[in-house]
Amino acid sequence: MSASGPEAQDALFTDKATQSGSSFKAVPRELARASLRLQYPPSYALIGAYRLCTDKNLRVPAWDKCRHATRRGLVVGAIWAVLTFELQKKFIEVFLANSPRVTGLSKNTVFGLKIPFDLHTYAAILLIGLQVTWLLKFFLSKNIRIARERAWAQTVASRGKGPDFWQPYVEEWENPPYIAEKGQKELILRKLYSGRLGRRVLKFMLLPFDLYPFIGILISAWLKALGTAQYLHRPYFETKKMTQEQIDVFIEERKWDYRIFGFTAALLEGFPIIGLIFSISNRIGAAMWAHDLEKIQHYVRSKQQKEQ
Repeated sequence: MSASGPEAQDALFTDKATQSGSSFKAVPRELARASLRLQYPPSYALIGAYRLCTDKNLRVPAWDKCRHATRRGLVVGAIWAVLTFELQKKFIEVFLANSPRVTGLSKNTVFGLKIPFDLHTYAAILLIGLQVTWLLKFFLSKNIRIARERAWAQTVASRGKGPDFWQPYVEEWENPPYIAEKGQKELILRKLYSGRLGRRVLKFMLLPFDLYPFIGILISAWLKALGTAQYLHRPYFETKKMTQEQIDVFIEERKWDYRIFGFTAALLEGFPIIGLIFSISNRIGAAMWAHDLEKIQHYVRSKQQKEQ
């Protein structure tokens, strides 16, 4: 198996069993830091949040674009919360009373741990938070989409690479994975959930899970993981002009990387209200991940050209 095979691709990062001293001896110096980051895909989502908070070149344009709509949305949301909280709490009490009991949950405890307020109050607060988030999305609408696109573009620009850095796709494995019938079904669901309409439908379907403390948001994030990751990397695939078949194989080769990154990103975006901030920072993290993946593409292309 040459450098384009899965074993060689793993050796590109690290092989502690055969290497003493530095764990990146087999990796070119310019790829050492990128290969280290690539071993921990969730770190890109966390670093994206950190950069949004600390880099004014990313933070200021995003806030300037969303500032006025955010203030209007929060005012309307606060009024809605005050007027409807008690009514929604009553609805939650009825809903949970007639729903299957989740092991570990009771009115005042979660898996044996006492919570500062009862389960019904928690669920009502969470539901109100989700509704305020929807109101904010309504007011932000086009502005937050532009802020996300700018966050991606500014992150790419900050890496100091021009348009020619993003080169056509090259297959990294000698024997790419075969997507069987079971995989085809997963692909259909992933494509559906990576689209705007599909993500909204899935979010609505998973709403009942969100009413349960901690468990709901974890289940929702896991189910949305692959679709979220593919959605966040759509600009990368479009820039490389990849076909749908190439995208499917590329993701399949890194399925668990995409799944765990998408889970982290979906988990952050799932938090009421502040999840909108993470929806911008996730673009930053996804752009940083795409940059590192493209470095590996360059390395594999140069290796293949030398072997010809």
